[in-house]
Amino acid sequence: MNRTAYRSNVKKITVLALFVLLAAVAYMLVEVHFDSTKLFQYAMKIRTPKLIVMLITAFAIGGASIVFQSIINNTIVTPCLLGMNSLYTLIHTAVVFCAGSASALASNPNLSFAVDLLLMGVVATVVYSCLFRKTNHNILYVLLIGTVLSSFFSSIQSTMTRIMDPNEYDALLNTLVASFSNINSEIIVFSLVLLALLIFFLRKELALLDVLTLGKAQAINRRLLLGVTLCIAIATAMVGPISFLGLIIANLARQLLKTYRHTYLILGSALFGMFVLVGGQLLVEHAFAYAIPVSVFITVGGGIYFLYLLLNNRRA
Repeated sequence: MNRTAYRSNVKKITVLALFVLLAAVAYMLVEVHFDSTKLFQYAMKIRTPKLIVMLITAFAIGGASIVFQSIINNTIVTPCLLGMNSLYTLIHTAVVFCAGSASALASNPNLSFAVDLLLMGVVATVVYSCLFRKTNHNILYVLLIGTVLSSFFSSIQSTMTRIMDPNEYDALLNTLVASFSNINSEIIVFSLVLLALLIFFLRKELALLDVLTLGKAQAINRRLLLGVTLCIAIATAMVGPISFLGLIIANLARQLLKTYRHTYLILGSALFGMFVLVGGQLLVEHAFAYAIPVSVFITVGGGIYFLYLLLNNRRA
């Protein structure tokens, strides 16, 4: 990267970081009662964990999406093609179906998070490790099987909901939609530690992304793909499935920065994700009074953006 491009990208990332900071400040301070110490402290107690979780989620999904697209050499796909979102909904449905909504597995936020993360991580590690060995590290085959698995998980989950008690289904439904309204602050530190460990163990592979000829069968792809699935598992277990967020922020980062340096791309994607989530949640809470989850806006906007990318790539 030449010096001009370097300075340009640094300026763009700085401006993007300022927008994120402004959105975060607005989220924390809008409609806060500064004249009452108790009300101010209560607002900070409620909003601070939400803000931290949104930043963690954006970083995990943004980084995972950039790495995933680079591994398969395609910028209009996201890690949700691996079936992680469908696996999440299946796990939650199976827990409520088998143990009931009043059980500790379903009602205890810490235990529920641990179960989600453990099952999603184990299934992703075992399934995709086997797939890579069986397909001789062919990424396209892995994606195809991931799409089939996604349909398979969705079919099982749909069957369970059809024969489930209606009251249990009502209790389940709220957990299947991504929401930042009820955040468990106790899992924040645990999630940060897991992400830090993932970055540490994959630091060499991440550094080589800039120089690798991606899209070919290489052992490094398997380790990175497993890292991607674990990042998505952490984000999904924290807030629920957000299908199109990775597609939006990864492509916005690539269009803005126009570089092959993954350090900039991952940072740009994470910052875009933070701005989208924090700004979206600000609108959800103060403009729509919690009536519509932020994931609905992201899904609608992501679907439109996906069609734009398809048509744009076809013309190109």
